[in-house]
Amino acid sequence: MERQKTEGERAAALQELPLLLLPWYDKNKRELPWRENTDPYRVLVSELMLQQTRVEAAREHYIRFVRELPTVQALAACPEDKLFKLWEGLGYYSRARNLQKAARYVCEHGFPDTAEGLKKLPGVGEYTAGAVASIAFGKPAPAVDGNVVRVLSRYLGDALPAAQLRKRYAEELAPVYPAGRCGDFTQSLMELGATVCVPSSPLCLACPLLGGCGTKSDALPLPEKKPERRKTPVTMLLFYVGERVALCRRKEGVLRGMYAFYTEERALTEAEIAARLAAAGAADAAVGQPSAHKHVFSHIEWEIAAYPVGCAGHEAEVAAAFGVTFYPLAEVKAALSLPSAYRWALRLFKA
Repeated sequence: MERQKTEGERAAALQELPLLLLPWYDKNKRELPWRENTDPYRVLVSELMLQQTRVEAAREHYIRFVRELPTVQALAACPEDKLFKLWEGLGYYSRARNLQKAARYVCEHGFPDTAEGLKKLPGVGEYTAGAVASIAFGKPAPAVDGNVVRVLSRYLGDALPAAQLRKRYAEELAPVYPAGRCGDFTQSLMELGATVCVPSSPLCLACPLLGGCGTKSDALPLPEKKPERRKTPVTMLLFYVGERVALCRRKEGVLRGMYAFYTEERALTEAEIAARLAAAGAADAAVGQPSAHKHVFSHIEWEIAAYPVGCAGHEAEVAAAFGVTFYPLAEVKAALSLPSAYRWALRLFKA
């Protein structure tokens, strides 16, 4: 059972954290590409990538991204299509947009070197500002993410939901940051939460904080009830002519501005689809059998029915009526960024 530390015990336990964690981190830290260079641009790229993305999924994306865009100036000048192609597979494309806006701000005003200054950058909140300030600039700026909350709530015995602990932990950690190793201290807390003090079945016997831990279990932090995702029926029409497929840009809602197949966020019957095609002057278009797919966003769940629609001889009519543009399938696969909510459907084309 968890035991919350008294105020005196709490202060002593916090002061002890760097002494316990830094030797453990030096010996056990993972080799990750963003740890090879603490240039603030690279740290910022990695931190925005790691928002809502697992480390293993981000690793290769990060390597490719900084190879193609090695400087903040290169990112600021990058065409949007190339930026999104480099980001493809990470999801939450607003992060890529914010990253580029931040790069343009830095090109004009310089790189802020404090947490408060970094929060002026688009897409940078308390956590990311603390991470960049401590790792790139050596400032005693806490970066309290879910991993850190989990470690500290168990270590200190705080039986509360994570949302109620973040601000307190940021305030309590700032005074204990060790001079000269602020970045390593930030990363040691993250690393412990990611590899040892994991959400369920933590590896307590391998933990450097075991002797002073107030929990020694996965009981904390207390779980928070998440709202159920809203389920939305979605119909996709996969127009094609030979080895050319039709795409449009999302004008609203999730994935706004991204390439997409023609989409309606409701269930269309085959009769309704036939009527739409007839009204467009493509009554003899070949509508294939639908393929079902589920795609989960953070707050909604798409239940997709995707219909291949062969429209040879009606390319211009379909383009005008449905607001789509036809591209070679090979170009779509190689050069255009199609979000995963749509990219799965490429396998439905024969070419």
